[in-house]
Amino acid sequence: QVQLAESGGGLVHPGGSLRLSCAASGSISRIIRMGWYRQAPGKERELVAVITSGGSTNSADSVKGRFTISRDNAKNTVYLQMNSLKPEDTAVYYCNLVGLGPVAYWGQGTQVTVSS
Repeated sequence: QVQLAESGGGLVHPGGSLRLSCAASGSISRIIRMGWYRQAPGKERELVAVITSGGSTNSADSVKGRFTISRDNAKNTVYLQMNSLKPEDTAVYYCNLVGLGPVAYWGQGTQVTVSS
């Protein structure tokens, strides 16, 4: 089994910044990619940003230029630096890991609220 421990969510004013972290532990054979998805109330879960083991990244157009995804392969940890946050970024953010198989794992989610 694989466990994903997320941290870093919270309440921030518009224009502020937050940094999310997700550490993977357990029986990890090979990580193909890790990333972040989010789900706002009444909406479907959507991709925010992903990064492969080789360092290639992909992100939603709505966050390009504001959010940066990075990872520490030695620690099996992925980070999401979120700058210039907007109220529409308010959502539960979920960490995702795709391993060899492929098999996917999800974190429990961390709330990000952007409000004045």
